[in-house]
Amino acid sequence: MNAWIAIGVTVLGCYAVKLAGLLVPAHTVERPYVRRLAALLPVALLAALTAQQTFSDGHALVLDARAAGLAAAAVALLLRAPFPLVVAAAVAVTAGLRAVGW
Repeated sequence: MNAWIAIGVTVLGCYAVKLAGLLVPAHTVERPYVRRLAALLPVALLAALTAQQTFSDGHALVLDARAAGLAAAAVALLLRAPFPLVVAAAVAVTAGLRAVGW
């Protein structure tokens, strides 16, 4: 398949999803259940992507330095550290473990 055809199909699909969202009646979007779902859905998707990127390598389940970095970030968050410090802790732990060969 030509790459430009794939790009065109993707563009049309994204436009169709955006158009479908605009065609939803306003009273449907204003329901408390829908508002709560819209607030929680990005968090769930981000958690799923983080878990997939942290604990998988192709088709295998792995436990390596990335998991330790995620654990360090979780501890920093529990200690209510500022976000840049959370990221720095995760990076430092992951890089340190990779430097020692884990």
